[in-house]
Amino acid sequence: MRSHGSWRKVQEAIRFYSSSSSSGLLEFLNTDFPSTIKIRGRREFARLLQLRASDDPLLYHNVVHGQIIVSGFESDTYLSNILMNLYSKAGGIVYVRKVFEKISDRNLVTWSTMVSACNRHGFYEESLVVFLEFWRTRKNSPNEYILSSFIQACSKLDSGGRSMVFQLHCFLFKSGFDGDVYVGTSLIDFYLKKSDIDNARLVFDALPEKSTVTWTTMINGYAKMGRSYVSLQLFYQLLEGNVVPDGYILSTVLSACSILSFIEGGKQIHAHIFRHGHEMDASLMNVLIDSYMKCGRVTSARKLFNGMWNKNIISWTTIMSGYTQNSHHKEAMELFSGISKFGLKPDMYACSSILTSCASLLALEYGKHVHAYVVKANLGNDSYVTNSLIDMYSKSDCLNDARKVFDLFAADDVVLYNAMIEGYSRLGTQCELHEALDIFRDMRSQLIRPSLLTFVSLLRASASLKSLELSQQIHGLMFKYGVNLDIYAGSALIDVYSNCYCLEDSRLVFDEMKEKDLVVWNSMFSRYVQQSDNEEALILFSELQLSRERPDEFTFADMVTAAGNLASLQLGQEFHCQIIKRGLECYSYITNSLVDMYSKCGIPEDAYKAFNSAASRDVVCWNSVISSYAHHGEGRKALRMLERMMNEGIEPNYITFVGVLSACSHAGLVEDGVGQFEIMLRLGIEPETEHYVCMVSLLSRAGRLNEARELIEKMQTKPPAIVWRSLLSGCEKTGNIELAEHAAEMAISSDPMDSGSFILLSNVYASKGMWAEAKRVREIMKFDGVVKEPGRSWIEINKELHIFVSKDKSHRKTNQIYEVLDDLLVQTKGFS
Repeated sequence: MRSHGSWRKVQEAIRFYSSSSSSGLLEFLNTDFPSTIKIRGRREFARLLQLRASDDPLLYHNVVHGQIIVSGFESDTYLSNILMNLYSKAGGIVYVRKVFEKISDRNLVTWSTMVSACNRHGFYEESLVVFLEFWRTRKNSPNEYILSSFIQACSKLDSGGRSMVFQLHCFLFKSGFDGDVYVGTSLIDFYLKKSDIDNARLVFDALPEKSTVTWTTMINGYAKMGRSYVSLQLFYQLLEGNVVPDGYILSTVLSACSILSFIEGGKQIHAHIFRHGHEMDASLMNVLIDSYMKCGRVTSARKLFNGMWNKNIISWTTIMSGYTQNSHHKEAMELFSGISKFGLKPDMYACSSILTSCASLLALEYGKHVHAYVVKANLGNDSYVTNSLIDMYSKSDCLNDARKVFDLFAADDVVLYNAMIEGYSRLGTQCELHEALDIFRDMRSQLIRPSLLTFVSLLRASASLKSLELSQQIHGLMFKYGVNLDIYAGSALIDVYSNCYCLEDSRLVFDEMKEKDLVVWNSMFSRYVQQSDNEEALILFSELQLSRERPDEFTFADMVTAAGNLASLQLGQEFHCQIIKRGLECYSYITNSLVDMYSKCGIPEDAYKAFNSAASRDVVCWNSVISSYAHHGEGRKALRMLERMMNEGIEPNYITFVGVLSACSHAGLVEDGVGQFEIMLRLGIEPETEHYVCMVSLLSRAGRLNEARELIEKMQTKPPAIVWRSLLSGCEKTGNIELAEHAAEMAISSDPMDSGSFILLSNVYASKGMWAEAKRVREIMKFDGVVKEPGRSWIEINKELHIFVSKDKSHRKTNQIYEVLDDLLVQTKGFS
């Protein structure tokens, strides 16, 4: 029988340790708990603590704890250590602290248990305080468990932990713990979390024995830090040491093979998995499927998937995601449709993946079916799914539906705001671009902090609007929000400033970037070439050669184009040699650049050789060689190339006919030109301004001015100045004053600041001896502020390009040049 006094002590103890639920605990004790008041042995209490007599372990431990106190074992270190451990596992850190405070004779297990409990519940600073108290009052040397717990706590702290571990590391060397596998593994994990891979490797190499966990930690650390090849080296080293890798190591190494696209390594690990019977592990098979997919081995991945008897939803999601990554979108959609037949329900990841495929195929109806499932399965609150829905509707040009999804789920999620801004920016129309800016204003009013992707999307919108002021404002906000000028932000800024014709600002951004990949370099090259700043492109290429990056096919395509624009044959040939040396001549855009370069350098024969040596020829390649013949007046050859092109099944486009009509114009092939223009119309190609310019020039040179005028008047849109200027040029040769005046009037009304129209009309008057009218035209030019663009020439001497502009004295050797010119003029007059 329980005495009243003993029972009262139990109840008071329980109230002390379980104040929040004492009534339920007392009810449980009065009815269900067996009579154990008579237990007096600590071993019996220890066995009783190991029992699971209740669904609520914390409640059960409270009850036993109360009886331990009544029985006089409250200060027993052995039982208190067990209680601390059990309370920690049950989530009762408050009880752990109270038990710890009551222990007067703390041993090594007590301290280790307390430090470990603090770590388990995320109280890392308290863990360090406990350890330091132990260090000051210690009677015995620490063991591997308390040392490992201390290192774990340090790894979770942002600051201070590193210096303490360094100090501890010195102690470990002195005390011989540096060779302990448990402590060593904790040290390796600490250094890896602090991104100190070198110290981690030193600890790893110094361990005389390594457990599977040690190998796993080191291999995974290298993989996370982007050094997958070292992960593979360690894995092969592990196999040589007869250590059997577990599923986690195999998963990590497979991921490393995926990153390196090392398919042979993946196959070797695949063989190891089957040899050791790991094919029963569905999670490992999922990683193997993912590895094959990321290496582009879609068929192998599908065979593996089909052979799995224990497919789970992750297996289905992995194979669908792999199909999406490899642009096999229809196969992904077929798999998604078949999931339900196996009794599985697509989760948020499966829906997100399949919506990406719908966006790529513009499969709007299928996407709407997936959307309906998302609503039915209540997955709409997941940001990945919502983001994919917005992306799918945006790419399908259903921005209204995208906006409805956004308005329904956006809340304060920056990812969804980015998706909506990107959707509006992608369409590129004025209205949608301004909507993107309105979304950003709403984002700021909601105090949602924009991310890097927010600014990249906004810069895309600004580039489409070609608004320099807006671009500068966005750039300023990037500084304000502390966005680092990384590769993505830098590339976006370079593009937007280039689109606004501010190459100097683009170059400033480029120079400020600490890290530049080859894409950024190529972006800068491309912008220089597009805006005819070819000299700067070549100078920048010299800087690239001094960097760690190596030029690729896109780089050389721009460099060859720059050499062609400068008519520098020597430079072009040097780049051609490098292209051959690097094996890049197989790319069609390289061939196009070479054909164009040799053509501009006045060597159509070499342009034709480059064309013939091409491994594959697309329509651009054919257009290049046709344009090359056009530039050199080889009209018949251009027509033969067009015929050959069509015989090979290549369909000409509007650029093809620009080259053909230009060739006919330069060669005076009037009837052929008219015939090709009619063929173009029959092929359904709408004439552009360039076609009309060629046709007007062709007819005007042949003296068929009235036909040229009639053709201009038949144009669907208002003829630009260049078309009337072509007619005006023809009038100069025939001396048709009346038509010349009309053409000049129309050209000037279209572009009042174009000097070409004034000069051509002045020349027509001069050719007829009408000097007063010619002078009047020049005076009008001067009065209206129309300035003739100065001529420019250049010469390359000793691989240095010298550029000269009319009346320009900026060259560093101007004085010497003019002295030589004056001397030549004197000698010329002497001969005359």
